Amino acid sequence: MKKVLFLFISLIAISFMGCDENKVEMSADIESQAQTEQIMQEANRQVGFPAIVNYQEKKNLKWIYELCDQENLICHAYLMNEMTGEVGQYLGECIGYGIPYSTQFSNPERLERDRWANGGGYGFGMPQPEPNGLFKPEGLSATWLIMIDPSTKQPRPVYVEPAIIVSPFKLN
Repeated sequence: MKKVLFLFISLIAISFMGCDENKVEMSADIESQAQTEQIMQEANRQVGFPAIVNYQEKKNLKWIYELCDQENLICHAYLMNEMTGEVGQYLGECIGYGIPYSTQFSNPERLERDRWANGGGYGFGMPQPEPNGLFKPEGLSATWLIMIDPSTKQPRPVYVEPAIIVSPFKLN
């Protein structure tokens, strides 16, 4: 009976020692984050922010978003010849510019609370599946295009892995 009790107490002690290790790592991360924040504040104080007054890049990005949001946006898709860096084979007409396959419909991470941290308030990201129950890979270089089927004139999804070029007008 004493051996069982000793073993039980030993296991509890070992598990508590493991918890303290996580707190040390967490406090080291917090300290590093605080030092980085302090350094960045000093850099901002010394250098300041760029004197941007026209916000042209932001205006251009807004305009691109609005142009891409047209319902009847017909584009032309081409394979890119990666050997020469030039426009390659014409694939056909497509709707819009395509969607990278690694794009997710939902947030790729959900916030979890750390039970072992002080107060349980620290959050960390955990992978979250898509609505279809699958997890998307990071950095996948494939693209979904909604191509116009030349025989039926109906839109159909096409999965493309090589690099592509999509343009709102035909390229030569």
